[in-house]
Amino acid sequence: MIDTDFLKYLEGFVTDKRKETFKKVLDERTKHFTVVLEDIYQPHNSSAVVRTCDIFGVQDVHVIQNKYSSKVSRYVAKGSQKWLDIKKYNQGANNTQDCLDTLREEGYQIIATTPHNESCFLHEFDITKKAAFVFGVEKDGVSEYTMNQADGFLKIPMVGFTESLNISVAAAIILQDITTKLRASNIDWQLTTKEKELLYFDWVQKSIKSIEKITERYHNEIMK
Repeated sequence: MIDTDFLKYLEGFVTDKRKETFKKVLDERTKHFTVVLEDIYQPHNSSAVVRTCDIFGVQDVHVIQNKYSSKVSRYVAKGSQKWLDIKKYNQGANNTQDCLDTLREEGYQIIATTPHNESCFLHEFDITKKAAFVFGVEKDGVSEYTMNQADGFLKIPMVGFTESLNISVAAAIILQDITTKLRASNIDWQLTTKEKELLYFDWVQKSIKSIEKITERYHNEIMK
């Protein structure tokens, strides 16, 4: 539950232009698609994918950390990580399974991105269903464990000698294609009113320097 009085108080510290930007961005955000990064070890790759998700309006990113601790480079991500919900799986005995179970509970089909299987070509992909696109570790791709549990496979058509793309490039191509089609469709892809309200509240707080002191001041004032 959002404290509307507190929100109004905080909005006084944010410019009208910024508040309007938040609302415009929220109208373009989606959870119809999400991205899974499985054991990505190069920070510039994971950071570039996070930035791509922000650019194309994908709100949630799921990060599986079994072997490697994936980090986001502020230089590469350009602050985009601040506006996304990044969910990390690094506490359990089987972080991959925890992630897949969570996604399925939320209604997602698991789509492994790979050029090697009898995969669906990107231009043929059915966008009507909620989908979580899994991108695997740089050299080996999506793990066999995840491949065995995937509901489908997706590949980008390639006609050169090289049979794979850098993970950040692949993510950009896929997300640009599917989100463009999504916005041109009749699918109910936007965030719910409640989701928008919660994110707006979160973003307003993240936009304010010394938010802890301002929050403390507010509570002190209402206690008088």
